[in-house]
Amino acid sequence: MIAQKIKKLREARNWSQAELARRVDVTRNGVNSWEQGLSMPSPACLVELAKVFSVSTDYLLGIESLERVNVSGLDSKEVALLTELADMLRNKDHK
Repeated sequence: MIAQKIKKLREARNWSQAELARRVDVTRNGVNSWEQGLSMPSPACLVELAKVFSVSTDYLLGIESLERVNVSGLDSKEVALLTELADMLRNKDHK
């Protein structure tokens, strides 16, 4: 499960395995092993992955099903706009 999430999140950002490896300070082979399900990220790498992907560690581990958006650095109007957009997209899916 974590393997697919890492790959999906990486590909959504159009990052190569080498680019993700650089961002979390591991080898490209390490990222490949995670995505193939051959190994698991260490707790420290899991935290770094959550940071670079702006998701929770719970999401990566499959404990939490929803992604979160990091809104730090945004003002209240920008957060409200993102919330409104998310609500519109959710309602679109339910019609």
